[in-house]
Amino acid sequence: MFDPVEKLKEFIRFPSVSADSKFKDGMRGAQEFVSGLLGSLGFQVEVVKTDLHPIILARRGGDPSWPHVIIYGHYDVQPADPLNLWQSPAFEPTVRGNRIYGRGAADNKGPLMAHLAAVGQLLEANPGLPLRITFLIEGEEEMGSPSFLPFLERYQQELRQADFVFLSDTGIPNEQQMVITAGLRGLVTFEIEATGANSDLHSGLHGGVLLNPIQALVDLCASLHTPDGRVNVAGYYDDVLDVEPWEREELKKLGANENDYRKFLGIDAFHTPPGISPFEALRFFPTLEFNGIGGGYQGEGGKTVIPARAFVKISCRLVANQDPQKIKALLYRTIQDRAPKGVKLRIVDGHTAMPYVVVPPDRTNTPKAQPPALARAFRATDAAVKEIWGRAPLYLREGGSVPIIGEIKRVLGLDSVMLGLFLPQDNLHAPNESFNLDVMKKGIETSKRILTAVAGR
Repeated sequence: MFDPVEKLKEFIRFPSVSADSKFKDGMRGAQEFVSGLLGSLGFQVEVVKTDLHPIILARRGGDPSWPHVIIYGHYDVQPADPLNLWQSPAFEPTVRGNRIYGRGAADNKGPLMAHLAAVGQLLEANPGLPLRITFLIEGEEEMGSPSFLPFLERYQQELRQADFVFLSDTGIPNEQQMVITAGLRGLVTFEIEATGANSDLHSGLHGGVLLNPIQALVDLCASLHTPDGRVNVAGYYDDVLDVEPWEREELKKLGANENDYRKFLGIDAFHTPPGISPFEALRFFPTLEFNGIGGGYQGEGGKTVIPARAFVKISCRLVANQDPQKIKALLYRTIQDRAPKGVKLRIVDGHTAMPYVVVPPDRTNTPKAQPPALARAFRATDAAVKEIWGRAPLYLREGGSVPIIGEIKRVLGLDSVMLGLFLPQDNLHAPNESFNLDVMKKGIETSKRILTAVAGR
């Protein structure tokens, strides 16, 4: 059986940046590494070609009466820039203390390696384990998974025969507390471009006679929130479901401290709607955020111009029961209705993601028709976490988005058990990304026990 830490080092050495074509060799190397590792574990590996980066589909078949789990992960990573802020080279994995440093260590190569190691150890000890396993590992998650939906639709007849999806692409608050992610926010992204004059103009010769595109956008942006922090778009909250009492109780058990969080963010005060704590705002309510804004001269010193063009980039996080297409239509109509005279507005579509919520068994809002196999998987997860981590897991919605989870539910009808394995200190998407090796070890043991229980052994 392979050493998971050494294999993770090998995995990290491939600079598998999906968004940058300069890293095509690293992408190919990472894909071949994972495919080869799965093949060595006895899986039948199919490398599914896409318009961009291949998807790895690896199968362990068996008796059709056996339970069937899909394990999801991704082999691509974010760009490592800015490189000068790394204490050790981004693609030369380095172990310092109980952490391994390198781009992709926590997102998602380390957590994926935990599941690969768990499966390898299980099958080595019990080659006849009565469990069908399908690994589904993509190479485009960090660029929005553009090939994933066509893949799901192509393979849906086969994949929808599984019982549930198992993955670790979510987080936990600390080394002692496991969190099972019970919800992910959806997403709508777009850009607004405002155009005024035919070209940039001298602000002295022409100032005061036309609407500045920057001013037009700033005024428009300001209109999209009320002073108390709510999104000021009619109908935006219409489909938001009430939060169940058990969810608020789970959040209280997290024990998060508002003052500590405020200091961590480096801010003087929170800005949340009345009656909503910052931790509730992160998990239970939708947002509209400005991600970037620009126009005019951006260089050193001054240049007194009225720019011809300005832009703003916007992202909206959505919660359970909100439809991204409906929200997008509301937003675009509102923006056009509020468009100031004197500039031309153009809205550039971005991407969308469905919000996702799964309710564990024995809760007030557990679906009456919840599949028994999913309920067994959650109960197996409860038991495994208690044994390995020494305390029960918390079931919390997450503020972020994993777009493919909602698509899996929509196309395949499958729910997901999301076992968090990365920590706030892991610096996902930032310099000096790392993965806690103690968490990795516990993750391997937890995954083994869950899969063993699902198999009925």
